[in-house]
Amino acid sequence: MLTNIPEVKLGIIAVSRDCFIISLSERRRAAIVEACGKKNVNIYECKTTVENELDMLRAVDEVKKAGCNALVVFLGNFGPETPETLIAKNFDGPVMFAAAAEGDGDLINGRGDAYCGMLNCSYNLGMRHLKGYIPSYPVGTAEDVADMIVDFLPIARTLLGLSNLKIITFGPRPQDFFACNAPIKGLYEIGVEIEENSELDLLVSYKKHAGDKRIAEVCADMAAEMGEGKYYPDMLERMAQFELTLLDWAEQHKGSRKYVAFADKCWPAFPEEFGFEPCFVNSRLASRGIPVSCEVDIYGALSEYIGMCVSGDTVTLLDINNSVPASMYHEEIEGKFPYVLTDTFMGFHCGNTPSCKMCSDRAIKYQLIQHRLLEPQDSEPDFTRGTLEGDIAASDITFYRLQCDSDGVLRSYIAQGEVLPVRTRSFGGIGVFAIHEMGRFYRHVLIEKRYPHHGAVAFGHYGKALFEVMKLLGVQDIAWNQPKSLPYPTENPWA
Repeated sequence: MLTNIPEVKLGIIAVSRDCFIISLSERRRAAIVEACGKKNVNIYECKTTVENELDMLRAVDEVKKAGCNALVVFLGNFGPETPETLIAKNFDGPVMFAAAAEGDGDLINGRGDAYCGMLNCSYNLGMRHLKGYIPSYPVGTAEDVADMIVDFLPIARTLLGLSNLKIITFGPRPQDFFACNAPIKGLYEIGVEIEENSELDLLVSYKKHAGDKRIAEVCADMAAEMGEGKYYPDMLERMAQFELTLLDWAEQHKGSRKYVAFADKCWPAFPEEFGFEPCFVNSRLASRGIPVSCEVDIYGALSEYIGMCVSGDTVTLLDINNSVPASMYHEEIEGKFPYVLTDTFMGFHCGNTPSCKMCSDRAIKYQLIQHRLLEPQDSEPDFTRGTLEGDIAASDITFYRLQCDSDGVLRSYIAQGEVLPVRTRSFGGIGVFAIHEMGRFYRHVLIEKRYPHHGAVAFGHYGKALFEVMKLLGVQDIAWNQPKSLPYPTENPWA
């Protein structure tokens, strides 16, 4: 149950050019509301039809009083260019523009010319530097527009979430992890706030939570989530204390914002000082809609939050980590799935993927690499325990990221694929991923455009909505895994 993303309360306002029949827009608006009802989409029908600026003010006031935080402006006929675009200026929330197709009446008194009106609507939005979501083909019947509204809902939810998001960080990025460093300028450009703290601030708060009477209840919940034999009983109290520390910090530091995401430093000092690895706790918060990115990856946390809003589901953050061995490919993938070897790779992180997205044999274990680095050789793992390990369950996925580059420019990539039902035979939270043309995408997008090694993963195909969100955020460079018939600008045609 995601509790850290907004609920969209949608309204619809019909507009009408005063030389057209107003009842045409009103009748078509009512038909859209009816069509939405059949799709289980609740939408408030504004009874004020907008023909002029005073109507616009009354209509916006009506939908605000009805509690609407997102809006559909519907051109039931040609529409009044100034008032319809001023709706977007005066309404504080995401706005979609759509227009009526002909066919529900005669072409004398029943023709609306909204096909034409959408052109002037778009032109006027641009003149006023206003943003609105315009579907890929924004003219349709009531049923068509209802489908457009269904597509708009996750987009609106994401824009509402970002406008009320604060990212809270603890610690500087780890040494030699420059890939996780990025200018925070890009956050302010899209309306996201940030609060940066020291690891010591977190440690002090953690110590103050010792003996918290809520710890026992959290321990019981952790044990129930994992199942007997799949966790360390002696570790639960420490991890529960940390979970409560983060949740309390979020509530006490939201400030003027409604939603939070964390970007925390998790090594090398963390495990020894806190007494455990934070991965399992991070996974539990992510399952509730509160991303906790590893290695103070601020734009990783931002990307995760975007994916949660778009999908309405939990997500994860993984390293684009290692190639799939040719032997594994030949034994378990070739001929069974429609991918070549270079379409495949392994996505890995120490153990932050929510348990609900992992195979049933997942368990809390220890971080092998940190154990080598921080604890005596051949010793039993102690404070390096706390990772959630196992194979990630087979699923459709979207691999994506929003990043601010070293010049302060926002850029993004989006690629749809799947986690294959192939055993990884490795450690950590890990899966075998397959994305068509991944090899070319890896070289001509991820490497060429200098993306970091972390990518966010949404569990399903959400490229369509993510692409629209990035456009509305003003991202100019949105890369995707192009087919061979569409070479990248840097691709050598003779290679």
